[in-house]
Amino acid sequence: MAEEDVYTKDGTVDYKGDPASKKKTGTWKACPFILGNECCERLAYYGMSSNLVLFFKLRLHQHSTTASNNVSNWGGTCYITPLIGAFIADAYLGRYWTIACFSIIYVFGMTLLTLSASVQGLKPSCTSKDNCHATNIQSTVCFIALYLIALGTGGIKPCVSSYGADQFDDADEVEKKRKGSFFNWFYFSINIGALIAGSVLVYIQDNVGWGLGFGIPAAAMAIAVCTFFSGTRLYRNQKPGGSPLTRLCQVVVASFRKYRVKVPADKSLLYETADADSSIKGSRKLDHTQDLSFFDKAAVETQTDHIKVNPWTLCTVTQVEELKAIIRLLPIWATGIIFATVYNQMSTLFVLQGYTMNPYVGNSSFKIPAASLSIFDTLSVIFWVPIYDSVIVPVARRFTGHKSGFTQLQRMGIGLFISILAMISAAMLEVVRLKMVRRHDYYGSKYVPMSIFWQVPQYFLIGCAEVFTFIGQLEFFYEQAPDAMRSMCSALSLTTNALGNYLSSLLVTIVTRISTRDGKLGWIPDNLNYGHLHYFFWLLTVLSVLNLGAYLLVARWYTYKRAVGTLR
Repeated sequence: MAEEDVYTKDGTVDYKGDPASKKKTGTWKACPFILGNECCERLAYYGMSSNLVLFFKLRLHQHSTTASNNVSNWGGTCYITPLIGAFIADAYLGRYWTIACFSIIYVFGMTLLTLSASVQGLKPSCTSKDNCHATNIQSTVCFIALYLIALGTGGIKPCVSSYGADQFDDADEVEKKRKGSFFNWFYFSINIGALIAGSVLVYIQDNVGWGLGFGIPAAAMAIAVCTFFSGTRLYRNQKPGGSPLTRLCQVVVASFRKYRVKVPADKSLLYETADADSSIKGSRKLDHTQDLSFFDKAAVETQTDHIKVNPWTLCTVTQVEELKAIIRLLPIWATGIIFATVYNQMSTLFVLQGYTMNPYVGNSSFKIPAASLSIFDTLSVIFWVPIYDSVIVPVARRFTGHKSGFTQLQRMGIGLFISILAMISAAMLEVVRLKMVRRHDYYGSKYVPMSIFWQVPQYFLIGCAEVFTFIGQLEFFYEQAPDAMRSMCSALSLTTNALGNYLSSLLVTIVTRISTRDGKLGWIPDNLNYGHLHYFFWLLTVLSVLNLGAYLLVARWYTYKRAVGTLR
């Protein structure tokens, strides 16, 4: 076997820092440890977060809108902190050590949350199951634990999917083809964890206790850390390429310094390193693209540059193309915010809607917790991932001729359309529920005699939308990211979830403030039987339709990046 076939060509190294062997490292040999880690970490996260709105409402004695907003704000923070973890990974530590260090913080946060729900003095005092009062100190300890978890997840979320994809050599066509399946099965493993969390753990929290209900996720997170370390010898690691923010700023500064300089018609005259390797560690060279030509000025060599090369006045074509790639991603990124707002309803208003419906299975005494309905979103994902991989892709491939069946942009667009159907389903259910309340005067009833299982279609549709949009987004942002900025771009895609949470919180606040004028109860009162929750769902439907229109426009004009050569 030739030497070039022994080692990977994408610049990855093994745990000792030596070139990564194709035979001994990476691919599906390493991926089970990463998928196992992600499954346990997601079990921990969803096991703690799925029922959090009811923990705030019933244990910390918070108003419905306060509880909903606190969950949205905390959830949003969980998707903002990945920017911190991604920067550290790409610039200094690399993905392996970033995941390892932030996982320890995560375990500390989960342990403190468990203590705050189980230890006398730290847990709220209760006179009955649904009548609890938390002191300021008890609430503070709870929120410190939650925001430690938010910080911990910030180092894991942006790195783990990219780290899994790093196990497949971009320069090897056989391995590269398997990478698309990795993203599908990565999301599948997330939802296996979420399935256990949304069924078993939510039931334990509602019927056994919050101490055990949070303790099991803490143990799952400890198992996740052990699983991750177990695969150390098999992993392929990308070297950190230095601060990506510095490189981007250098291009912007150099472009504005040379705003009067004319870009040559022959783009081969633009500055680039002479050797085959890029000047950026861990990155292939990028080919020049025609759009956003203003930034090409940063790569134009002037007489001053021949005397001494200053990175703040002269940048390589690859460095310029890094900035262009990020700018091109931003419009696509922005259209993910409304989708994330729709997705966020599963942990807030869907739960509160389900809390007003009949939770019993048939005529039995078995009661389904409202938060457990998210299990149908999870089951939908688990159902659609293998169907997508083994049925939809081969069928679509025959019609489109594309190796993946759909382009990543087409895949995301289909998901955005399906999310509109999910909001229509939720709004129509609420219309029917309120008609029943008015017809039979159920305003004061704890449960409307309408099965909670009528919520299943809206959860199932969101799960289907996830398979298209979220997985497509994961793959798209990894593939279109510059090699040395993949964690940052994964974090960027995750911030749509953060902004979706914040937008949901903002919309609830605005709607509540406007709809409660002149002493009215508003759209989302404590007793939803007096409210108009369907108005809020229709509002999200209209926003989703407008968002899909905007997405189709920006996707049509998107220019894909073009990598040149290999790193070995």
